[in-house]
Order: sequence, then C-alpha cells, then structure tokens
Amino acid sequence: MERRSFHEEIARNRRSSILLASTLTVIILVLAVTLSYLFAPEVVFYVLPLTLIFMVIYSYSSYMYGDRVVLSATGAIPAEGRDYVYLNDTVEGLSIAAGTPKPKVYVIESDEINAFATGRDPEHASVTVTTGLMAALDRQELEGVIAHEISHVRNRDVTFMTLVAVLVGLAAILSHIILRTYRFRSYTGGRSRRGGRDRDRGGLGVAILAFGFILAIFAPLLTRIVQFTVSRKREYLADASGAELTRYPDGLASALEKIRENNRGDMDVSEAVSHLFIADPNRSALDSLYATHPPIDERIKRLKAM
Repeated sequence: MERRSFHEEIARNRRSSILLASTLTVIILVLAVTLSYLFAPEVVFYVLPLTLIFMVIYSYSSYMYGDRVVLSATGAIPAEGRDYVYLNDTVEGLSIAAGTPKPKVYVIESDEINAFATGRDPEHASVTVTTGLMAALDRQELEGVIAHEISHVRNRDVTFMTLVAVLVGLAAILSHIILRTYRFRSYTGGRSRRGGRDRDRGGLGVAILAFGFILAIFAPLLTRIVQFTVSRKREYLADASGAELTRYPDGLASALEKIRENNRGDMDVSEAVSHLFIADPNRSALDSLYATHPPIDERIKRLKAM
C-alpha cells in the first residue's frame, strides 16, 4: 500500500473536495432549472446564471454560518458548568497539542455514544459530544474521541464537511419540491394556470422535465454517495491523526468498540449532517452499500496495528 504523509493526504483531500463540491453544485443547478421550468418556463434560460449567483451567495453564507445551522439542527447546547469542566479541559489540552485554537464545546442530550466537529476553520470551530459518550467512556477513550475531532479541525475537514451538510440539505429540499409539484400536476392533468395550457411544450421542455424528474428521484442517493465518498477517507485520516496526538491509538480503538457494541443508530439527526459524526447516527438498510462511515471493525483493526 502506498504511504503518504499527513500533508500529502490533506492536499489530496482538498483536490477531491473541489470535485465533490462541483458534483453537488451541478445537481443543485439542474434541480433549480427543472423547478423553474415547472413554474415559469419562459424565464428558464435566465435561471442558470441567477442560480450560479445564488450558489455563490449560499456557499459563502454556508461557509460563514453553516456551523450554526448544524449545531441548531442537532440540538447541541454549550457545555458549560461544573459537569463539563473535564470535557473542556480535555479539548483545550488536545488543541494545544495539535497547535490549534480551542474550539467551542457543545453537548447533545442522547444515550448514544457519538461526537462531531464543525466550523469554517480552526479559528471558528466547535466540538460536540453526546451525554451518552461522557457517561460511557473512560479518560483514555474520551481523549481518543476528542483527538479524532480535533484532527478534523486541524486537517480542515470541518470546512468542507459543514458545506456538504448544507448543500445536501438544499438538494433534498429542491428534490422534494419538484416531486410534490409533479404529483400536483398529475392531479390537475398537467394544466397550467394560463388558460389550462400545458407548459411542457416542445422537445426541450420534455427533456428538461424528464431529466429533472429522474434526478429529483435519485438526488438523495447521489448526494448520499457524495457524503460517503467525502466521509470515509476523512475518518481514516482523523483516526490516524488523533492517534498521533494522544500517542495511544488503543484509546480511540476501545471507544469505537463501545460504539459498535452499544449504539443503536437511532439518533434524531438529519441525514444531511450524519457524515459529520464519528459514527453514523442513523443506521439504515442501505448502510452496507452507502454508509457515510468506514466499517468500525476496519477502523479498529487499523488503530490496533499502529
């Protein structure tokens, strides 16, 4: 197996990030054009540049405020008070070891053992853990998990992973609107509000609507593929980086064993942000094919081999 340095792996992640972000952008553009053609086909050719402008603004907003959206969507609250002194001290100590500013620390009320990092850069990052994680893990296991999340911050994974979470959510919303609109049009016989004439005039219109409809159906699957492509390699890298920080890979390996044995994978968390977590918070029948995380057994095996 070819061995790469951490810097080479990070650079490789950035190149793949550009490709994956471009894929998501194309999916959203096609969905936007399809939605426009459903409601106002006469302006469809103006939609592409307007959507591109919107995407730039939306991406910038996601970059600046996407972490707040993620924290709000997961129900995370600040980890403040005496109950979280050790947690904050652990985050601060490992941040110093990693050479990054201390992230803000949040907690989610859940019996599941899980954690995630988010933010636009190391200077504006946060780490979130579940109450179940704090209750179930010992000191070395907790340090292993926190080191993993700090590594996401240090490797600048959080920037792209947060952006992906927001863009996947946008693609899901557009797909839902398109499918609901198609359903409504089928009930009304495909008539428009202008004299009952069908808007789907001409071959181009039929092609746009047909392709858009197919994409709307498969967009959740396509965005899921983007998610697991983004997440799997980054998780392996964060495992290795976290082990480098603590100098004790068995701590994280033991934490992953407890996650494997105890988690039910039924957290009330949107699929759009599931790839941010150290372990998939929502298990489904498709996870064997499209899991956003590498197999836990493989991660444990790699850690114990270090």
